Amino acid sequence: MADLTRLLDAAAAGDPRAAADLLPLVYAELRRLAAARLAAEPAGHTLDPTALVHEAYLRLVGGDRFDGRGHFFAAAAEAMRRILVEAARRRRTAKRGGARRREDLDPDRLVAPVPDDELLALHDALDRLAKRHPEKAELVKLRYFAGLTADQAAAALGVSPSTADRHWQYARAWLRRAMSDGPPDAASG
Repeated sequence: MADLTRLLDAAAAGDPRAAADLLPLVYAELRRLAAARLAAEPAGHTLDPTALVHEAYLRLVGGDRFDGRGHFFAAAAEAMRRILVEAARRRRTAKRGGARRREDLDPDRLVAPVPDDELLALHDALDRLAKRHPEKAELVKLRYFAGLTADQAAAALGVSPSTADRHWQYARAWLRRAMSDGPPDAASG
């Protein structure tokens, strides 16, 4: 664990050897997370787990400093999210058949394929949630985009499993309402 933190700090400082040494330590877990996330994507996706991991890794190393393993994997989840959203936006353009009709996302279907419009709607709703409740939004990213279990996400955020469960229930309800009726009003949270 200390080696991982040391390598993360060195890679953030621009040490190319640290970045090279870091990849074998985190690759298997990042690939597992990417494979789980891509399993929920529609068939015919141009990204495979390896490409998603490599793209996310390139965005992570040499940039920010990470406060340990949990922070690194939270950043990896965010990088994967952004890569998938960018790919969805590219596919949605008219040139790529983007004139599809919009359907609301049911957050209870986390393992079901998510059409591009639903992914973009979730992305927008998640950004709005993050402005009001950043920890709850981070929990959604870890569970939905990184594929972490409730206990793993709680540990990554440094909160108790019961707190994570409460945050998860709130965030799901908030996102469901935001995606179906627009953003919840200030009085309702």
